[in-house]
Parts: sequence; structure tokens; C-alpha cells
Amino acid sequence: MKLKTLNVFGLGVVLLCAATASVTQAQLAFQVQSPVLKMRADGPDAAALGKEQGYKPCLQALLKPECRVGAWSASVSAYSKYAVKPSPTPWALPDHEAPPPITWRWGLFSKNLDDFMDATQTTGLLIIHKGKVVAERYQYDRKPGMPMRSFSMAKTFTAMLVGIAHGKGLIRSLDDKASDYWPEIADSAYGQTTIRNLLRMSSGVPFKELYTWTPDDDNWVWGQVLYASNNTNMPSRIPEFLNGKKVRGVEQGQRFHYASIETEILGRVLRRATGKSIASLTEEWLWQPMGAQDRAHWHAASTDWVEATAGGFNASLRDYGRFGMLLANDGVRVGDGAGAGSGVEVIPREFVLDATDVARQPAGFQPRVATPYFGYGYQVWLQPNKTRTFALQGIHGQSMLIQPANQIVIVQTSANMKPSGQQDMQPYRYRGAFWAGVLRSLGGDVGE
Repeated sequence: MKLKTLNVFGLGVVLLCAATASVTQAQLAFQVQSPVLKMRADGPDAAALGKEQGYKPCLQALLKPECRVGAWSASVSAYSKYAVKPSPTPWALPDHEAPPPITWRWGLFSKNLDDFMDATQTTGLLIIHKGKVVAERYQYDRKPGMPMRSFSMAKTFTAMLVGIAHGKGLIRSLDDKASDYWPEIADSAYGQTTIRNLLRMSSGVPFKELYTWTPDDDNWVWGQVLYASNNTNMPSRIPEFLNGKKVRGVEQGQRFHYASIETEILGRVLRRATGKSIASLTEEWLWQPMGAQDRAHWHAASTDWVEATAGGFNASLRDYGRFGMLLANDGVRVGDGAGAGSGVEVIPREFVLDATDVARQPAGFQPRVATPYFGYGYQVWLQPNKTRTFALQGIHGQSMLIQPANQIVIVQTSANMKPSGQQDMQPYRYRGAFWAGVLRSLGGDVGE
């Protein structure tokens, strides 16, 4: 059967399809740990993802599927320098006493949570409603508490740290230029771009982010600057590269164009503005005040040993969920009773609203204008729902959907075979249908 959908980028309605799983239900038996928690050692395409090798990591995980599960979860030893310590008073995140059933539609068929896991290379799935865990699932022998790779979900963490720095006066204005804090890049178009326009990925500097990992992929070229062995411990290579970028395709601030390099620049601006590492800022300003329960860590570029703010954060599923709840509450830690951090504003409320509210974005950044479906805020993807709804996304299927009015947070980590929807839309069609089903099942807003 052929698949037809009204919208492949978001909560599209599938009209007719037939979904098939690569393994049978018998092969994919979940171990039930609690009414909300299920785990299994198998999963779809487990053999291709390295089950026989024990899901061992390797450095080439972007190119070798058999390394991905291990490399993108539970791999921490090399990054102790960039550890982020949890809070002594974790934000309470109890299981739902009677978790409501989650159903979603795929064509003519009604599906459940296990069906979604059977159809996707999901490593972890967490659903929170009104401060309680409705569902928690793990595949490929992943377990609660394991640090899961964020990829570009890290961009939103970086943006929120920028917002906190601005609230503390360490960044004087979001309309300051990047070079005001990092003068070594003053000769580049990036250096003359405002922090606000970097937050919106609107420098106007041409940048091709293809995920082909070939020389025509600007993201691959930039990655060589950050990580190639011949650049190790040579921090001057980074401003040298950036200062070669002097031309804009369009005026800054006019148009959204996805470019991870702009988030990496924001990270280095943050370091200069605060005098502290990104790991330290995450721990001091976000992780501990928010009430994280588990240790997290950042990967770092070997050229200058600055944290990979565009995609190198690693945290447990439940702590990603706590971050989602923090954003759902407009930057305030609430809902955990008399906890030491309860009621504390962690991220300035106005910054969170500026980052996530469609109504506050210029015309060029609105949903269905910035992209065929999503709008874009401050390192956040904006849904065209009537109710404020926004998402964090990372390659290979990492995502978080947040709907503040209904206090719904969905966190998913994955090891998808291809990096993005541009290369393979099928996992993203599943996800869109699934998101709609979760929102509908929990009384959220699905319509536009």
C-alpha cells in the first residue's frame, strides 16, 4: 500500500497506509517493571544496531549503525572533565498511579505504545502529563538513568543558558554582536551577527547542513575544524576558519536557515561572556536549580576543548523530561511540593516566551514560513497549533515535544538509520502520528 499524508513534517493525518515491523511481537517481549516502565534487550533492526556485539560504541557511529546504540547512550568515561552534577534535591517525578492508555492512529489502524516501539529505532521514550510519568520505555538493553545523546536538542539547552546569562547581565543585550564578546571573529560575518540572530539561525551566511559527511557538506567541513586530529589543541584554527566567512546570502535577521555552526558560536560567546565552561554553567544555572537527578555530560571539540553546544549534551531520559517540564512552566521549577527548588525561576520567563511563543516571532520565522511546517524561535521548533506547542529535535530521531497549557512532555531518543527527515521521512511520519495520538489521549490540543 502507498502512504498518503496531509503533512509529512508534523502532526500529519495519514489517510491510507500499511505499517510493518521488522520483527515479531514474540521477539520483542517487554519486561514489565512497573505500570509505566517497560524494557527489553531487543528492538527493531537489533542485529544491524549491534546486538550481537553487545551494543558496543565506536568513534564512527555516525557512519556505522552497529555502533550507535552504545555510542549514543551510556558512554561517559572520556568526558568526566565535562560532567554536570545532579541536584541534591531532585525535582520529584512520580509515576502516574493509573496511567491512561495512549493510542495513536496509523492509517486505518489504532496503535498503542508498544506498536510505536516495534516500528521505530527508539532507544528511550518518556511521556509526562501534569508532572507525572505516564509511560517510560527502553529498547536495545537501555535502562533508566543512562545518559542519552541529545544531538541538536542540545541547541535549546545552549539557548536557555544564553537567556540566563542575559538575565544576569553578563550578556548586556541580545542585540550585541558576537564579536563584542569574542573579538577574535570580528572580521567575519558571523562576528558581526547579533546574538539574537544567532539564536534564530538567521545570520544570512550560506551554510549547507546535509549530513552526508562529504566535502560538499559544510557541516562536515566545520566538523573537521572542530575535531580533526591535525587541529587538536590548536584553538586558533577556529577563528581563522570563521574569519574566512565574510559574505551573507541575505541580510541577517531576515530568514531562518538551519546551521549548527551558529549554535557553536553561541557557545563560545557564552564562555567569553561568563568566564566559565558550558558544563559549569549547565550545572550551576540549570541542572542543579532545575532538580536533575542524574549526572550529565557534554562532549567537547578537540581543537579548543569547548563543549559541543550544537549537539553534544548527554542526559538521562527523566532529566530531559524535567527540562521539558521547566520549559512547560515558562522557566519555573514547580509542582514538587516543598522541595528546596520549588517555585524558583530558573530561566527568565520572558526569555522562554520569546523563545517558544509563535506570536512573538517575526513573519519570516512563523510556522509554514520558516519551514514547510515548523516555525523557529530561539533554537526551538514551533508548531502551528492554536495552543503553544514546541519541539526540540536532533538527528537520528532525538526529540522532545512540549505543550505547556496541558502540561504534556514527550521525550524520545533514537538510533534511526538515517540522520534526518530529509533523507528518510518514514520515522518522522510515525513520530508525527504518534505525537498527535499522545496529545489527543491526554486531552491536549492537536488542531491548528
